[in-house]
Amino acid sequence: MVHSIPMTKHVSKLLAVAGLAVLTLLILVLLPLFAEAQRLPESRAEMELSFAPLVKQTAPSVVNVYTQKRVTSRMSPIEQFFSGGVVPQERIQNSLGSGVIVGADGVIVTNNHVIEGAESFRVVLSDRREYSAELVLADERTDLAVLKIDTDGASLPTLPYADTRAAQVGDLVLAIGNPFGIGQTVTSGILSATARTDVGISDYAFFLQTDAAVNPGNSGGALINARGELVGVNTAIFSRSGGSNGIGFAIPAEMVKRVVDAAINEGTFVRPWLGLAGQAVSYDIAKAQGLTRPVGVMVTEVYEGGPADKAGLRRGDLVTEIDGREVFDEKGLKFLAAIKSPGESAELSFLRGGKSLSKRVRLAPPPGATAADIVLLDGENVFSGARVVELSPRLAEENGLDPFQKGSGIYIHSVLRRSIARNYFRPGDIIRSVNGVSTKSVKDLEKVLKPTTRSWNIELERNGHMIKGTVSL
Repeated sequence: MVHSIPMTKHVSKLLAVAGLAVLTLLILVLLPLFAEAQRLPESRAEMELSFAPLVKQTAPSVVNVYTQKRVTSRMSPIEQFFSGGVVPQERIQNSLGSGVIVGADGVIVTNNHVIEGAESFRVVLSDRREYSAELVLADERTDLAVLKIDTDGASLPTLPYADTRAAQVGDLVLAIGNPFGIGQTVTSGILSATARTDVGISDYAFFLQTDAAVNPGNSGGALINARGELVGVNTAIFSRSGGSNGIGFAIPAEMVKRVVDAAINEGTFVRPWLGLAGQAVSYDIAKAQGLTRPVGVMVTEVYEGGPADKAGLRRGDLVTEIDGREVFDEKGLKFLAAIKSPGESAELSFLRGGKSLSKRVRLAPPPGATAADIVLLDGENVFSGARVVELSPRLAEENGLDPFQKGSGIYIHSVLRRSIARNYFRPGDIIRSVNGVSTKSVKDLEKVLKPTTRSWNIELERNGHMIKGTVSL
């Protein structure tokens, strides 16, 4: 049996005094730390802390972009009847957005949807100088466009690109733009997320999310960090009312830089291709692979002879990183590959049979015909007036199609109005065969159309469904 030892009153007093001394010492040590963490401003300078110096440094690099295009007012048959058959009139439609100066010689980046369809462009600087602008490059799939103004040798203020790999949720950011056309406006917030891929804005989705107020007119404007660097280009908002609800999205600076460099140095933006398709990893797949959490992209297709195939990747490999950056879905993987130039290499880390491996993949443009190879068919045949091109991975990438779709064929790119083909075909149709002849190339199709005939047996794919029929003229 264990017994407690009774404590004398003298010993008890000594311990009480010692405890008080220790508590006092702890208070003296910790009090300054608490005071440093949360305290009132102690000087006028601290009370006047402001973003003003940062805004003064960066705002001159953000511009207003004004565009104009001709539109024809549509009139219904009834309206034309009561107007005495008056021909619909053309009018000039104006729109506005924002842009960022990224080249001191007048290179400006904005959103593609800001300038889309416009015929003339005007840029107004923060000091109210105005310039006519020339469109250098417009890329719908990244929603970026590059403009150039002639500054007569004057050097313009620019924003340096931030390294968004170092961006973290919670970082302070400022959004600068021209919301609702009221003039240059600055709003502040934080980064709410850094890799949003399920936004549905563009094919190469990997957006920064911010709660800084972004409204119509802010599109193409700058999202900057506390160092005055361009973190991203504001491009969209999530809103049911049309106004800011604190959920805005920006295209990361690394993609912006890639598109601008391509516009200035190459004149076109060619996306490098990995040559693989994949799916996001579910929790069950992660467990089967020995992972503690879902991460990576499971390779479902590898294009024969493509970059991934040459590097030795196989179906079933689980890609976890590209150049040391984690990936969680195919969109993120495509984005991180697309910020590189064709010919550059990327290091893919992946799991195969429970083993961690890595391969360097030399990126290349997808192979095959492009939109530049489009052919307009004519003559007395059912395809007269159709613009066609051979189906290929490159064409598929350019048009947002599946580059791994099975079978070959001829892609209907567009159809002329009031043409024979207009009655039978739609843009996006894939012609698989004509009169029993497989149409693998445009030449194959043209050969079938040469013999004098007024009837064609056609097999085509439309919206994933096969359609067979006979057309006679």
